[in-house]
Amino acid sequence: ALQASGYPLVRGAAKIPESKLDAFVAANPELGLDAAAVRAGEKTMVPADKLVADKLLTQEEVGSATEMAVYNIDKGGAFTMVADPARVNWTVIIAVLTVLVIYVTMVYGPIAALLVELFPTRIRYTGMSLPYHIGNGWFGGLLPATAFAMSAAKGDIYYGLWYPIVFAGITLVIGLLFLPETKDRDIHTME
Repeated sequence: ALQASGYPLVRGAAKIPESKLDAFVAANPELGLDAAAVRAGEKTMVPADKLVADKLLTQEEVGSATEMAVYNIDKGGAFTMVADPARVNWTVIIAVLTVLVIYVTMVYGPIAALLVELFPTRIRYTGMSLPYHIGNGWFGGLLPATAFAMSAAKGDIYYGLWYPIVFAGITLVIGLLFLPETKDRDIHTME
C-alpha cells in the first residue's frame, strides 16, 4: 500500500527454505508466485546448521534434515526506503531545517538567561546544571526510546506523542506555580 501511494520503497530478495515455500506463496499473493514453478526453478542446497545460523529456520523446524533446498525469490523480501535524489527538494529541506534551528535558538537563549537569574552566585553552577541536565539529558534523551516503547506497547504509532505532551504540561504547571519573576534581579549578589 505504501509503494502504491508513491513512497520510495524497494523490495529486496528473499531466501525461502523448502519447508516454508507454500506458506510464503500463500502469504504474498501480490507477488503472483506459483509454488510449483518456484520449485522447478533455481535452488541452492544449504546445510541445516547454516539454515539455523542464518535464521531461516529454527533448530526445531530443521528437525533431522541435514540440508534443505533454499529458493531465492526476487522482490520477495523486506522493503527498504530508498529516496530518489532527483525528486528530493533540497531547497525546501534546507529552509525547513533552518527555521527549526532558529526555533531551537529562540528557546535555548532565554533558558540560559533564566537559569542564571534563578540562583544565587554561590550555587549557580549546580543550580543551573542539575535541572538543565535532568530535563534535557534524562527526559529529552529518553524521549525517542520511551515514545517508541509506548507506541509499540499500545500498537498505535501516535501513542508515543503523549510522552512529550504530558511533560510539556507538567513543565507548564510547575513553571506557573513555582518559578519566580527574575526581572531586575542582580546576578552578582552573594545571597
